[in-house]
Amino acid sequence: MPELPEIANLAHQMQAELVGKTIAGIEVLQPKCLNVPEADFVAALAGAKVCAVTYRGKWLRVETTQGWLFVSLGMGGETLLVTRETLPEKHRLLFDFDDGTTLSINFWWFGYAHYAPLDDVASHKMTAKLGPNALEVTADDLRALFKGRRGRVKSFLLDQSKIAGIGNFYIHDILFAARLHPLRTINTLTDTEIDALACAIHTNLRGALDRGGASYEVDLHGQNGTYTMEDVVIGYKEGKPCPVCSTEIEKIKTGSTSSFICPQCQPLER
Repeated sequence: MPELPEIANLAHQMQAELVGKTIAGIEVLQPKCLNVPEADFVAALAGAKVCAVTYRGKWLRVETTQGWLFVSLGMGGETLLVTRETLPEKHRLLFDFDDGTTLSINFWWFGYAHYAPLDDVASHKMTAKLGPNALEVTADDLRALFKGRRGRVKSFLLDQSKIAGIGNFYIHDILFAARLHPLRTINTLTDTEIDALACAIHTNLRGALDRGGASYEVDLHGQNGTYTMEDVVIGYKEGKPCPVCSTEIEKIKTGSTSSFICPQCQPLER
């Protein structure tokens, strides 16, 4: 599943490549990904000029002269800038532009392509309920978000309504860098630990973004990211030695998900 580094990278590329282009035609092969009837979706965006492309968490936000296009790749997929002559074999949604290029969107499992009116972006509830982008959150922001809460720190960071963009791939190294056990309760975190967590979020996500995202995802031009498992510090490395203290990395159950930790560097009790 693409997380903030992969989606931010796509948004930056789409901003550079698509702004100023006019949507000449739209082909929908998977109508269930839409939030409005297919005919309404096409009528709303056909003829629109792309004004800007940004992101919110794991969502792409395309502002046009006729409304907003919101895209989520869900569990994974490809968003590729191609031509009709070079279409990928699998695609679910096509946007043809006036210069002969085509934006091809494919969903591996499920995904969304939603429309919202230009003057009512808040009407798109799936993005309106998202928290701030993880790369924009400061230590003081974390303190404000944590105030009065007692939940587990990992669960909080994965809750997209609290902080948007962190998922199961990057969370392990973020918590390790901050020396926090995923089951630590928020109300036990010290100011120093919150500072370390904010730094870990920025360092890990920025490092992956600078590498074009994870190597199992592709960018707008079909190129894989260069952030590989060699760059991952402890995530998915059960049984390997901790790079700091050489203690064996453990895989533990944390609610409905698993976590990879160093029991020495990330003790549950402070």
